[in-house]
Amino acid sequence: MGALETALRGVRDAGRKSFVPYVTGGLPGVDPALLRGLQEAGADAIEVGVPHSDPIMDGGVIQEASRLSLEHGTHPRDVLDTVAEAALTIPVAVMTYVNPLVRRGFEGALEDMAAAGVSGVIVPDLPVDEAQVFEDLAGGHGIDTVLLAAPGTAPSRIEAIAAAAHGFVYCVATYGVTGARDELASTAREVVASLRPHTDLPLLVGVGIATPAHAEQACGFADGVIVGSALVSRLLDDGPVAALALASAFREAIVAA
Repeated sequence: MGALETALRGVRDAGRKSFVPYVTGGLPGVDPALLRGLQEAGADAIEVGVPHSDPIMDGGVIQEASRLSLEHGTHPRDVLDTVAEAALTIPVAVMTYVNPLVRRGFEGALEDMAAAGVSGVIVPDLPVDEAQVFEDLAGGHGIDTVLLAAPGTAPSRIEAIAAAAHGFVYCVATYGVTGARDELASTAREVVASLRPHTDLPLLVGVGIATPAHAEQACGFADGVIVGSALVSRLLDDGPVAALALASAFREAIVAA
């Protein structure tokens, strides 16, 4: 059990719900001070995205953030340097894709993450059937490999994901890519319910958590939430101070739940 899983289990065991904000690494304004600000706003862990030219899980907001970050010249090492410089006391999970990992080499990429103090890694296009080698290498570096479960996933695959995941299970709330929705999809509850019998890992809902009210609703049946597009949109439109204020509002709503 790595630091990410230990921390989120601790939150759950204390009777609280986890708040995990996401930001795109290398986006102007996403610096060590912002990560520290998210920690101070009450984040239990932070997810930092490595910008990628083909972010297949991400909707328009995070695609735009990735584009701006890449135009800014961001390299994966720059994202990890930001994490290292922030020196947080809460865990950080990196979200990336298979291609950058293959380009660097699994072992080298994981060594880089571990050196920066990363505790978890999320790779949306790494299916559970092909994840074992990467998971074993990651575990050797003390890094939890978070797996995703989506609506419509077959029961046999739900069981496989539950058995193989570390850190937490990322419960995708709805069909489609990341991005704000008008309401929390009913499929979010279904994904969480399908996993409960098969794992005691924390189950966190992400994708479509657009408002603090959505977060409060999701925490009625899940162990916490991941909030990405809503925060990144605020960063793009209004800057870091406004994004941190929104993060605090999400935290307050989750406490209320």
